[in-house]
Amino acid sequence: MAHLDRALRSNLKLRHLQLLVALDEFRHLGRCAEFLSVSQPAVSRMLAEVENMLGLALFDRSTRGTEPTAAGLPVLRFARGVLAQYERTRDEIAAAASGAVGRVRVGAMPVAIPVLLPRAADSLKTLSARATVLVEEGDLTRLLPKLRLGELDFLVSRLEPGYAAPDLETEALYADPMRAVVAPGHPLARKRRPGWADLAAMPCVVPPPWASLRVKLEQQCFRHGLQPSADLVESSSYLTTLAFLGQRAAAGFLAESVARHFAEAGLCHVLALDLALDVPPVGLIALRGARLGPAAIQLMSCLRETAADRMMASRRPGKRPPRQH
Repeated sequence: MAHLDRALRSNLKLRHLQLLVALDEFRHLGRCAEFLSVSQPAVSRMLAEVENMLGLALFDRSTRGTEPTAAGLPVLRFARGVLAQYERTRDEIAAAASGAVGRVRVGAMPVAIPVLLPRAADSLKTLSARATVLVEEGDLTRLLPKLRLGELDFLVSRLEPGYAAPDLETEALYADPMRAVVAPGHPLARKRRPGWADLAAMPCVVPPPWASLRVKLEQQCFRHGLQPSADLVESSSYLTTLAFLGQRAAAGFLAESVARHFAEAGLCHVLALDLALDVPPVGLIALRGARLGPAAIQLMSCLRETAADRMMASRRPGKRPPRQH
């Protein structure tokens, strides 16, 4: 294995790693060549150079495209990790030279995007206007691998217990229960006491089957002696949910902070129905022992302050959490 050690330590260049990651993204030599602004034969030659260096076949080629081999998968993880660290170091050096606080890459579940993250990012910009915030939206199945590869600094999401792991540090920020919503002009918006029977009898926008919230919604229907609605659109996107509220006269399910935010903007109506769903708090997830840059540290601090302000506002008698801009 000495040749592998030598190749990984000394012979592989950044351009080799960029090629491997691009091939993994596009799974096609021609599209990879177009992305890298080189010819397809040049991509083939460079890939052959890397494989000869390592003594391994990293991709299977066919008329349908390219697929990583079993040996290629760990090399791709290595390539992504090195490139992520390279980009972070480059940004920190550039930030130090310019006097800016730098760049932060944050992964966010939809629950954090309309309300929490924009206000915290605004606070960060007040401290350092030239700080850059890169936001990648997704669920934990998509975001956690990127966090572990170093492509993201930290996550803002629900702290789903099923994803807890020894390499992760978590910090709860606040509870954010789920609420049922409909379009502002929907007949159910005028009903004083809507119930689960109303939801089961109408079109609904629900999370995909593998989401824990979907299971909890269905279980609550069964507890009320009802079958869940058979007229479904499945999506975790809040934008999709809002679109179908009007188009299909459907009900949707949003975190309370998000539901109130959209209701104040006239985009939905929050039903007076306690869903009684046990959902995890919203919080921060980071790699244990990870070295974060100044921008990431500052944004995490801004997120804590924003969450604390929201909790204090929600505890005032007769007050709702302030509208976020």
